[in-house]
Amino acid sequence: MHRNVIETIMGAVVLIVAVVFLTFAYSSSNAGKVSGYIVTAKFGNVSGISPGSEVRLSGIKIGSVVDTTLDAQDYTALVSLSIRDSVKLPTDTSARVWSDGLLGSNYLDLLPGADETMLKQGDRIPVTQDPINIFDLISKYIHGGGLDTKSGTGKAPSSTPTQ
Repeated sequence: MHRNVIETIMGAVVLIVAVVFLTFAYSSSNAGKVSGYIVTAKFGNVSGISPGSEVRLSGIKIGSVVDTTLDAQDYTALVSLSIRDSVKLPTDTSARVWSDGLLGSNYLDLLPGADETMLKQGDRIPVTQDPINIFDLISKYIHGGGLDTKSGTGKAPSSTPTQ
């Protein structure tokens, strides 16, 4: 009987430590929705982006993805972003799907333009860039998919021995 009580107490201590750790990790990660004004952006592909994904400017989190939907007319991804009110973005800002590295998560990276007018609630970011698929790039490299700039065929240039 004494052993069961000790095992129960130790299990409870482990659970409490796990809850404290998860609470600390969540609070220090700055996760969650950023309140602010909503802007949208259209992408051909938003792999790895979902509601709650970070929106960064110069590596600093300034917002979060609120929603991703499919535009039924042109089959593109429409992404709604919540941008912190204190951050004003020029109307010629561009957005790209970017990654923290090979194993990192994807996020939206904003590149501000130079226009003097600023985006406001409901505006659309005009220029977007889809994510780079690293596996496609590696596959092209392995299978000789380099571009032949002279012929424009997209095939690897043939190597002919010189005599």
